Amino acid sequence: MGMDFVDATLRFEAWLRGQVALQEVELEYKHSQMADKNSSFPFFRGTYYRWAEVWPELCPEVAKAPQVLGVGDLHVENFGTWRDRDGRLVWGINDFDEADDLPFSNDLVRLAASAILGANGAEFGLSPKKTCRAILSGYIVQLERGGEPFVLEEENLDLRQLATNADREPVHFWKKLTELLKDPIPQVPAEVVTALNRDLQGNDVHFEIRSRTKVGMGSLGKPRFVGLANVMGGWIAREAKAVTQPATAMLQTDRPSASRVEELLSRATRCHDPFLRVDGSWIVRRLAPRCSRIELEQLDNIEDEQLMFESMGAETANIHCGSRDARDSILQWLDSQKSNWLEDAAQTMVNSCRDEWKSWRKAYHKK
Repeated sequence: MGMDFVDATLRFEAWLRGQVALQEVELEYKHSQMADKNSSFPFFRGTYYRWAEVWPELCPEVAKAPQVLGVGDLHVENFGTWRDRDGRLVWGINDFDEADDLPFSNDLVRLAASAILGANGAEFGLSPKKTCRAILSGYIVQLERGGEPFVLEEENLDLRQLATNADREPVHFWKKLTELLKDPIPQVPAEVVTALNRDLQGNDVHFEIRSRTKVGMGSLGKPRFVGLANVMGGWIAREAKAVTQPATAMLQTDRPSASRVEELLSRATRCHDPFLRVDGSWIVRRLAPRCSRIELEQLDNIEDEQLMFESMGAETANIHCGSRDARDSILQWLDSQKSNWLEDAAQTMVNSCRDEWKSWRKAYHKK
C-alpha cells in the first residue's frame, strides 16, 4: 500500500497546509483522538485521506464500479436534520467536504464500514450482514424510484421521532453553544466576518464570532468559526468552515481539483437548506437545535436500526441520483454482484482500519 500510515498522514497534512493555515493545536487534538484506546471510530473518521489511497488496492473489483459525483467521506455520523425554505424538517446527509467523482460503491462501502465499527461506542444489534443488507436495500429502492428527499412531516414519522429527542431542546442547545462567548475573541479573516453577517443584512445586529474547536474529526485542524447573535429575543448561529480540495485531489494531480460541494448540492435530489452555502473559500451553515445529527446511541432496538440504515442507504441514492446518466449502469453492476459483496468489502476496510489504528497508537504513544 505504498508508504506507511504515518508518512501518508504527514504528506496529507503538508498538502493541506498549502491550501489553508492549519490550526496546529487542533491538529494535535485530532492526532490524540485518532489514538483513542477505546474505539477505532475516531481514527476512521479522521483518516479519509488514507481510505481514498488504499481502498482501490484492497477492494479492486468493487472500486471499478460506475462513477458518480459522490460524498466520499460518508459515515453513520454524516446525517442530520435541517429546515427547508418552508420550515419543514428534513433529514439527510449534511457534510460534503470530500465530494468528488468516485465509484458509487465508495460511499456504500464506507457507510457500511462505519456501521460495523460503531460510532462512539454505539453497539448495534443488527449483524454486519443485516446492516449491509439494510443499507443496500434502501439504496436500490430509492435509486430505482429516482430519489425522494426525507421530509419529516406527514411522512417519515418514525424517523421524525428519532430526530426530535429531548437532548436537542433549545434551552440545552443554546446553553452549550453560547458558552463559546466566554472564549477569547480570535483573529477572524475579513471574508469570514462578511460571510457570517450576510444573513443579518437589514438588521442592526452583527455576530459575535469565536473559534469553534474540537468539533468533528475529518476537518479538525481547518479554520472554523461560529457567529452568535441574539436577534429579537432569541439566539441564532452560523458556522464558517474553510473549504479545501477533496483528499482525492492529492492522489490525482492531472485533473482540476477545486471543491465540488456546490456542484453536488445543486445536482442531488434533496430539499435544500437555505442557509447552507459556499461563500468564497468558506462553507457557511446554520446551527440550531433542529439542525444537527441524530445521536446513534438512542437507537435502542432492532427496528430503529433497520429503519436508520435503510434510510441512510436511500439518502445515499438521493445524492447519486444527481449523476443521472449513471443509474442504469449502477443497477446493472449491482445485478452482477454476489449477494455479500458489500459486507465483504466493508469488512476488508474495517480490518485495514483497525490494523492502521493500532500502528498509529503505537507510534503516537512513542513520541
